[in-house]
Amino acid sequence: MLSVNHLDVRFGEKHLFKDISVQIYTGNRIGLVGVNGAGKTTLLKIMAGVAATDDGVVSRAKYWTVGYLAQESTELFSELSLYEEAETAFAPLLAMQEEVAQLHERMKGIDPHSEEFLLLIERQGELQHRLEGSDIYAISGKIEKVLLGLGFKREDLVKPVAAFSGGWQMRLKLAKMLLEAPSLLLLDEPTNHLDLDSLTWVEQFLRNYQGAMVIISHDRTFLDKVTEQTWELSFGRIDIYKGNYTYYLKEKAERRAIEKGAYDNQQAKIKQTMRFVERFRAKATKARQVQSRVKQLDKIDLIELSGDEQQIRFTFPPAPPSGRDVLRVDGLCKSYDGVPVFSDVELLFGRGDKVAVVGVNGAGKSTFLKILAGQIAYDAGSIRLGTGVKMSYFGQHQAQELSPQLTVLETMNLAVEDMTVTRTRSLLGAFLFRGEEVDKKVAVLSGGEKSRLALAKMIAIPANCMLLDEPTNHLDMSSQEVLQEAMAQYDGTIVVVSHNRYFLDSFANKVLEVKGGRLTLYEGNIAEYLLKQEALREQDKELEVETARAAAIKANGQSADSQESRKERKRLEAQLRQERSRRAGPWLKQLEEAEKQIEICEKQKEDLENLMADPELYKDENNWATTSKDYEDCKRRLDRWYAKWETAQEKIDEIDGDIGMN
Repeated sequence: MLSVNHLDVRFGEKHLFKDISVQIYTGNRIGLVGVNGAGKTTLLKIMAGVAATDDGVVSRAKYWTVGYLAQESTELFSELSLYEEAETAFAPLLAMQEEVAQLHERMKGIDPHSEEFLLLIERQGELQHRLEGSDIYAISGKIEKVLLGLGFKREDLVKPVAAFSGGWQMRLKLAKMLLEAPSLLLLDEPTNHLDLDSLTWVEQFLRNYQGAMVIISHDRTFLDKVTEQTWELSFGRIDIYKGNYTYYLKEKAERRAIEKGAYDNQQAKIKQTMRFVERFRAKATKARQVQSRVKQLDKIDLIELSGDEQQIRFTFPPAPPSGRDVLRVDGLCKSYDGVPVFSDVELLFGRGDKVAVVGVNGAGKSTFLKILAGQIAYDAGSIRLGTGVKMSYFGQHQAQELSPQLTVLETMNLAVEDMTVTRTRSLLGAFLFRGEEVDKKVAVLSGGEKSRLALAKMIAIPANCMLLDEPTNHLDMSSQEVLQEAMAQYDGTIVVVSHNRYFLDSFANKVLEVKGGRLTLYEGNIAEYLLKQEALREQDKELEVETARAAAIKANGQSADSQESRKERKRLEAQLRQERSRRAGPWLKQLEEAEKQIEICEKQKEDLENLMADPELYKDENNWATTSKDYEDCKRRLDRWYAKWETAQEKIDEIDGDIGMN
C-alpha cells in the first residue's frame, strides 16, 4: 500500500494541494485527471519520491516498489544494444545468477566437509530458491514480447540505443518499466509516443497487470479501457470516483446536480428566513421569534458549490468556397536515401472530407502531410489543389516559427488583424491562455504552451483545407473536446494525423492507412476501421490454420476433399479431445474453481475498499484494525487463487501444445 496523508503544496501564496489524503492498494487502476496546471504531474512526482512537499507524508509498504515514467525524459546515452538495455530491467536477477555460478566455481577447490563449504552451499541454495521463483529462464522471451509489442522490429534488437530517436527511447523506458513489474506504476502520458498498434498492445498488457497503477493521460479511450477508478484534481483538492473516465463524467454531472439542488434549497430557506427577520425586526411582539430565526441563520452550515473550470467554446472561421474536388494526388512517390517511404499514391479528397491518417510510427504519416503542405519535396507524381482551395498546416514543430519577442495576444493579432478582441480571447481561452497569460512573451512559454499557441494561430486563419499533425499532444481533455466539437461543425476539409481514437472518432468520416509503402483510404470512422482490421486479422488466422491443415493432409498423401479424409480427421480430433480430457482434466477443474474463488475474493476486496474509504471507520481503532486485517487476508487469498489459476492455465497450454491442439 502507498499512503498520502495531509499533503500540502504551495507555490508562493497559491495552494496547489491542500490537505490531500489518499491510499493506493494492490490492484488499484487509477486515472488521474484535471485541467492543465491542476498538479497531476506534481502529485505523481511526489508519490515517486522525486519531488518534495511543504507538508504531509507519503509512505509505502516495505515490500512495495514504485516505477515512474515521466512525460518528458532525458536522452539515454547507453552503449548497449536495445536488447541489452532492456535486459538491465532484470539486473538483480542476473546478478544472483552470476553469483550462483561464482559460488559453484569456488566450491570446486574446497573441502566438502569444511565449514566454508557448508556456508557456500547454504548461500547457493538460498539464491537458487529465489531464482527458481523468479522465472529467470523466461527472461529472453519476456524481453522480446514487450519490445515487439511496443513496435520495435526484431532487427532493432541488436541496434545501439543511441541510434533511436527520443520517441523510440521513451518506448524503451516504458518497456524496461513493464519488465521490472513494480508494485506501483506511475505513468505520465505513456501514450504520447505510441501509434495505434502499440497503444492497443499496451492497453492489453496493463489490463492484465497484477500491480497497482496511477495514469495521467489525455486519451479518453485509453483511460476507459485500462482504469477502474478516477481521481480528479481540482482547486487544490482531490475527488474520487469508483469507475473509469466515462463513469467519472456521468457521476460528476450527477453529483453536481445533487449539490446544486441542495444549494438552491438552502438559499431559498435562508432568503425566506431573512425576509421574516427583516419584516418583523421592529415589532416587539415578534422579538423572540426574530431572535430565534437569527440564531438559526448563525447555525447554518453553508453549502458551497464546487468550482468548475469554465469551458470556452469556439468555431472555426467559415471555410471559403471551393470546388467539389479539394486535393488530388496522382502517382506520388517519396524516398529517403534511396529507401522508399511510399510509391504510386493515388488519392482524391473532396469538400467536407474529414480524414484520419493512421499507421505505425515511421510509416510516413508526417512525411505525407508535409508533402501536401509544400514543406518538403517529393520524388515523382503530382499534387493538384481544387478551385479556390486555401490550405493551412499545423506540424509538430510549428511552434519553432513563433516570434519570441511577441506576446501571446500580439501573436494572434498579427496573424488575423480583423478578428475581434472577444473572439481572439475566446480562442486563446479554449487553448488554456486566460487572463494575464495572454500578455506573456512567447520566449517564456513552455514547449507545450508554444505548441498550443501555434495551433490556435493556425485555426484563426480562414482556410477550407486543414492539415494537422498530432494537434492534441499538448491539450487537456477539456480543450480536446472544444477542438473536436469545432472540427465536427467545420464545413471544410480536414486531414489529421493522431493516435487519439476518441478525438478522431468524433469527426472523422474517412481513414487513410499508411502501411508498407502503400496508402489506402477507407470509408467510415476510426471505430469502423479498427473493426475491419480486427476482422482481417481473424481471417488471416483462419487462412493460416486452413493452409497448415491442407499442407498436413497433402503430406500424408490424402485428398482434402475425400470422404475418407474427413472421417479420419474427425476420428483424430475425437482422440485429441479424449487425450486432452484425460491429461488436462484436473487442471481444468482447478482453473474453474480458481475463477470462481477469484470472483468471490474480488467482490470481498471491493466491499472492504469501499468500507475503508469511509472516514467513520477510522474513529474506532478496533474496527479499523479488524477491517485492515480482513483486507490483507483477502488480498493474500486473491494472490493464491491467481497463482493457482496461472499454474492451471500454463499446464493446460502445455498439454495442448504437446498434443497439437494449439
